[in-house]
Amino acid sequence: MEKPLKSIVEIMDPPPYHWVGDGFRVHNFFPSQPQIGLQGMSPFFLMDYGAKWVVPPSDKPRGVGVHPHRGIETVTLAYHGKVAHHDSTGKSGVIGEGDVQWMTAGGAVLHKEYHEKEFSKKGGLFQMVQLWVNLPAKFKMTQAGYQAIENQMMGKYVSDDQKCKADIIAGEYKGIKGPAMTFSPVNLFNIKLASGSATDFSFPESYNSGILLVEGEVMINRSKKISENQFIHFGHSGEEIIAEATKDSILLVMSGEPLNEPIAPYGPFVMNTQDEIKKAYDDYYNGEFGYLED
Repeated sequence: MEKPLKSIVEIMDPPPYHWVGDGFRVHNFFPSQPQIGLQGMSPFFLMDYGAKWVVPPSDKPRGVGVHPHRGIETVTLAYHGKVAHHDSTGKSGVIGEGDVQWMTAGGAVLHKEYHEKEFSKKGGLFQMVQLWVNLPAKFKMTQAGYQAIENQMMGKYVSDDQKCKADIIAGEYKGIKGPAMTFSPVNLFNIKLASGSATDFSFPESYNSGILLVEGEVMINRSKKISENQFIHFGHSGEEIIAEATKDSILLVMSGEPLNEPIAPYGPFVMNTQDEIKKAYDDYYNGEFGYLED
């Protein structure tokens, strides 16, 4: 028996871009857009989308310098270009096309992110997504950690006709699980659809779900067309989502169980109360986030 189709709340064009540091030109789909706000995609709190642009060559890598986080995980997905990362736990790495950096800020971390050195020298096409995944209150102060998820480590799905391929980063798709360890139920995967092909997936009605169309053109639930760089936000009625590609397409699919907890965000911190935000700043200024050279 076919499950009811998931309702569609809105199809969003990318908002005007802004700069994060001097290296990341991003469109913030949430939480700055009131249609989604702070809770509309929980446990995902933020999505910055760096749509395709050509980075000019530079001997000094562009990026964002040392800054703190508490209460969240940052998830960086590279589609074009390379991103380098360093943090105060001593972890560092470089991700290229198809790779993911999954950093747990937990109670305290300092990190910095830049275009990778050799990519920066040559310049070239750059496209990326950064998500902030909110941590449940009981895990806000967990120890900082880092998962370097190379493309080859991801769960892989390929349809019989080879026209649908999926990289499963977290959660489960078509019975195949992703490698990311999460603190609440999260599904996150990239799906590549050849023109003329289709796929389907389902999530519980209670989950918050969305799709960013990284490339191409897709018909969703036989009723709404989404174009490259648009985000589609689903409602809570129905479970099934059907995607039919009218061009070769890449879809970033995200869905998760909402935390249903108060959110108190300020700057790089996402906590549950204003007192916790004040404590985060006090701890940061008192040097309790460790040290990382800029």
